[in-house]
Amino acid sequence: MSRSLTRLLPLLVPLALAGCAMHEVDFRGEGDGVVGAGAAVFATAETPSVGEVGEDAADDPVVWAGPRPVVVGGVSTPGIVVGTDKKAGLYVYGLDGAVLQFLPEGLLNNVDAVEGLTVAGRPQLLLGASDRTPGKTGVSLFLFDPAGTGDNGIRPWGAITTDVVEPYGFCFARIGTEVHAVLVGHEGEVRQFVVTVGADGTPVSREVRRFEIGSISEGCAADPATDALYLTEENVGLWRYGLGAGSGDARTLVQPIAPGVLVADAEGLTTITDGDARYLIGSSQGDSTFPVWRIDGAAPVYVGRFVVKDGAIDGVTGTDGLAAWSRPIGPFPNGLVVVQDDVNDVGNQNFKYIDWRDIRAALAID
Repeated sequence: MSRSLTRLLPLLVPLALAGCAMHEVDFRGEGDGVVGAGAAVFATAETPSVGEVGEDAADDPVVWAGPRPVVVGGVSTPGIVVGTDKKAGLYVYGLDGAVLQFLPEGLLNNVDAVEGLTVAGRPQLLLGASDRTPGKTGVSLFLFDPAGTGDNGIRPWGAITTDVVEPYGFCFARIGTEVHAVLVGHEGEVRQFVVTVGADGTPVSREVRRFEIGSISEGCAADPATDALYLTEENVGLWRYGLGAGSGDARTLVQPIAPGVLVADAEGLTTITDGDARYLIGSSQGDSTFPVWRIDGAAPVYVGRFVVKDGAIDGVTGTDGLAAWSRPIGPFPNGLVVVQDDVNDVGNQNFKYIDWRDIRAALAID
């Protein structure tokens, strides 16, 4: 999460000249109002504001749908969007943006979801969220039963404990039959875990990898098909690491911070599949645009950028987190992209829904 330090420049510059090491230098902030050039798209739905009025609270979403509608709190929905309120907990939304559930679980920052675990004989959707709540910092885990009925909903399941002082970014990955969880700390610490189910039905986590990115980092997205883990170092750029636990800290700089492509802060990341092609979407928070790379080849290829403009729903600025769903989900037959909006037109921050077809058309993706 970026924090604007512009008002501190008179203090920071003399310190830098004096040779004092500064681990975080973050001169661009959320809500700066700068909007760069990019292909125009429009949101088709949005959620209500999160948290208390006037508070910076919304942060990161995840999108999920099963082969059939699911039930949340007695409401049937073809899919769900789960978003963090980093000052309060976890919201569960329908595809119309309506709130279906709220879990007051504390200071949750980034959230992701993955299939592949069975608990008590029932396949579950596993959700994880980086948790900055004092006394329980790490990754809070949740389960959702896709076959549940009645008051079914997301429920707490346990946690991954870690030595990371301030958990920030988070993403899951399926590597073969294993569920991997990747946590990114505020200062660029990365911890990778394998998550399994214990004999008593509680979560078991095993750390399999750790390395340092270098400075403040958050965005995290995995592409198992190419053994790639993408991470954003906010004031440096977009990195590609290996995804496997044995990959160590070897990396390639996909895109440095640069005007017109990726402007600090480099923030959230997500992937989306379209036919045989896969794309990585990032948040260029400094100019409120979304760069896109095609990633199914030998190396990522830059496609272009889009901007979410004012329309029937207000536009998007300063996005932290974003998420995508690649398959049909409710009224979105080719996929859905959900982004956090830091300046909502009414009330506090919220999440905006964009039809992938509109992004694809705007960027002239075949």
